[in-house]
Amino acid sequence: MADIARLTQLIEPEAQALGFDLVRVKMFGGKDDLTLQVMAERPETGQLTIDDCAELSRRISDTFDEVDPIEEAYRLEVSSPGIDRPLTRLKDFANWVGQEARIHLTAPVDGRKQLTGDLAGVDGDRITIDVKKHQPMTIGFDQVADAKLLITDKLIAATAPLSSDGAEEFETEESN
Repeated sequence: MADIARLTQLIEPEAQALGFDLVRVKMFGGKDDLTLQVMAERPETGQLTIDDCAELSRRISDTFDEVDPIEEAYRLEVSSPGIDRPLTRLKDFANWVGQEARIHLTAPVDGRKQLTGDLAGVDGDRITIDVKKHQPMTIGFDQVADAKLLITDKLIAATAPLSSDGAEEFETEESN
């Protein structure tokens, strides 16, 4: 399988050239169904449009056509991180304080390999999560194997689309 660090080095400048922050580069699937997943976002909105995804996909494809960093056949998937977004950077944990998350740890802490609760804060490289039915726990960012936001009503309200263009037209059609 391809080197994710190398792929990230190739993809990140392309995302930045378009004004996007790279959220995650991940390879998954088997030999006959390999997928390169690229998640990016506009820093000001935390979202990408379909046109943004298409533009970034073309740039990555053009770069990879020149460099050919993946030997196997693969599918390129470019997307926004979505509502139940992965938390891959320290700033993700800081940006989503107050939201519910699930964190899988690299090794158990206080007998727990998974922490679920509200993100309570970030101090340096330390993350605090108010663990449900337990207490707040502080862990190092280096202890996080995988983390993501959980879909809740609070998260849905916090991530409502920034644009409601066309909503009035839709409401008018519905009321007729």
